[in-house]
Amino acid sequence: MSEKEFLKHQLHQQGYVLIPGLLNSIKMKSLNARVKQLLEAEGHRAGAEFKQEPGARRLANLVNKGEEFWDLVQHPVVLEFVQSVLGDEFKLGSLNARVAEPENDYVQPLHCDMAAVPDKRGFWVCNCIWMLDDFTRENGSLRVVPGSHQSGTLPDAWATDLVDPHPEEIIVTGKAGSVIVLNAHTWHGGLANKSKAPRTAIHSFFCRRDKPQQQNQKNLLDDRVQARMPPEMREILALDDFDGTDDDSRVRSGFLR
Repeated sequence: MSEKEFLKHQLHQQGYVLIPGLLNSIKMKSLNARVKQLLEAEGHRAGAEFKQEPGARRLANLVNKGEEFWDLVQHPVVLEFVQSVLGDEFKLGSLNARVAEPENDYVQPLHCDMAAVPDKRGFWVCNCIWMLDDFTRENGSLRVVPGSHQSGTLPDAWATDLVDPHPEEIIVTGKAGSVIVLNAHTWHGGLANKSKAPRTAIHSFFCRRDKPQQQNQKNLLDDRVQARMPPEMREILALDDFDGTDDDSRVRSGFLR
């Protein structure tokens, strides 16, 4: 079994996989600088196109805010792993940033993205977490319940206080430049950042093509941005096959119902 086959096997069995070293230091520095610039420019409005959250700062609609983010949508290695979860027909659902603020106690409840459970066709949500900083046990790393994507249920089926540790959860840690590909039916959440520095990640969220996007890309993107997009980006954003099925752009992640 090749290394790639092994990683895909882990993704199918455990519901997540960490792929190291997909971003070099130059690209990470550029992305981090742009995220900080946008947070400063947007101020209290940051993340308003999607959601805001205690203990973290959000940015949304990043495809519209700089071509430096477009590579994260089209990365061939990541798309291959997304395809292994969703099949051949999928599209970008959103491209957002999440910065876990330092020295806080907020624990993100376990959830499945978009409160999604698999349907008769199978899995339909997959999230890719681009680590712009190291993920450690101290700085608000990701917790997952391995194999929970196979349960066909949301995490509130087992508990009422979803910030408590699940007896089977594990903490995913790794170096900046890595990507976590997450079958987003897997129960997961961010931990509290107890460190003295923010912890930044960008989330490229994909969904099956027959399902609503998390954020309606055609409605959110400026006409000038759409006009300069190459065909490959238009395809992955589903800009040319919009038929109204994504009008319910108010769907939110399950933990914020």
